[in-house]
Amino acid sequence: MFEDTIAAIATSIGEAGLAVIRISGRSALAIADQCFVPAGKARTPLREAASHTIHFGRVVRVGRTVDEVLVSVMLAPRTFTREDVVEISCHGGILPARMVLETVLAAGARAALPGEFTRRAFLNGRIDLTQAEAVADLIHARSELAMQAATEQLEGKLSLRLRAVREELLTPLAHVEAHIDFPDEDIAPDTREGLASRFGQARLQMDALLRTAKEGQILRQGIRVAIIGRPNSGKSSLLNQLLGRDRAIVSAIPGTTRDTIEETANIRGLPVVFVDTAGLRHAENEIEAEGIRRSREMRDRAELILHVLDAAAPLAEDDLLLLQSEDRRPHIVVCNKSDLPRRLEFPSPMNLVRVDVSCVTGQGIEALKDALKEMIWSGAIQAEMLQVTINARHFEALTRAREGVLAAKAALEAQASLELVAMDLRIALNALGEITGQTTTEDLLDRIFSQFCIGK
Repeated sequence: MFEDTIAAIATSIGEAGLAVIRISGRSALAIADQCFVPAGKARTPLREAASHTIHFGRVVRVGRTVDEVLVSVMLAPRTFTREDVVEISCHGGILPARMVLETVLAAGARAALPGEFTRRAFLNGRIDLTQAEAVADLIHARSELAMQAATEQLEGKLSLRLRAVREELLTPLAHVEAHIDFPDEDIAPDTREGLASRFGQARLQMDALLRTAKEGQILRQGIRVAIIGRPNSGKSSLLNQLLGRDRAIVSAIPGTTRDTIEETANIRGLPVVFVDTAGLRHAENEIEAEGIRRSREMRDRAELILHVLDAAAPLAEDDLLLLQSEDRRPHIVVCNKSDLPRRLEFPSPMNLVRVDVSCVTGQGIEALKDALKEMIWSGAIQAEMLQVTINARHFEALTRAREGVLAAKAALEAQASLELVAMDLRIALNALGEITGQTTTEDLLDRIFSQFCIGK
């Protein structure tokens, strides 16, 4: 489908054992032949090589050896892009990879745009749009569950569910359009009832997919959790315990944390973005005041709050006011310093989720992780949940499809014009097609694939 041949470094830039330069397109083999000198006496050109074979030799430019390499030859259509693909494995490092790429570009390839290899795989029918998005999700996965969900989508599990919904709508549309073409034959009441029933089935299937939007957002983006509390309550120590390493400075001097610190941790398979904040108190100087302002801002933006209290001290008035202000927001009260004699008491009645921990001994940290997981994702995380977790784009298109189905069902039951029923069904089908890429626009493709890294 494409006249030009693209190339890019497919591995991360930096010092490493290996780097891979990927070439895809009609002239991939011819371009690689200009750069590659095979080792040995036979020296068979790459364009004569069998598919899925590896060849040892040198990349040469203007008579000078650039690097010793291994070249993988993969012939269309059994490749990721369904085009001829050549991958050159050279020594890792910024300079070797860049020089090999420059040699390939000088031989006639064009530098690939972000996500262009995956875009060609989609446009050549190798994958649909949900599978293309799964490639990016897989690369950016920050937990094993996120990786599993991306893998399930890459295997086409979501696509199968969407195809089933489309089938529930295509048959009724065919019936309706047949009656539009032959207006003398009115739809029988039982037929009308059967069509309305299929609309209801399609709506139920879409509702089930729409309910996975929250879980999909959590797996892909994580959830922001603000760690707040008074100075010296142990917020930074708690962050270090949750991360399993020393990330924040810990000191007995109150007010050590002056700015917010963000770090992502894998909590029971879920990506959680913890934000350590400055201690909330009356500021003693301008710098601390700015830190406290940022703390309050992060608290307001967070989806969940860990309110750290000193269990070895009485409940302060400021802490009580904070607890009362958080009463309607998801939060967990973390009673730190549980290894010391307890002096902390709560006025009753206060409906709080409380966990006792000691950031010195590590006691209670696992229980806190369990409480976090239950508050973020209540119930067991089952494999079937991960198969169809939709993203924001899918949610918006599915919502439009659902509205179209409801409108078609209402029109059919009200015995409105069949042209209106057919129009609403087409709206629903087009919205479903946007998800998989059966109906799409260049702007949509640009928006999706621009988020990919170059080389993928």
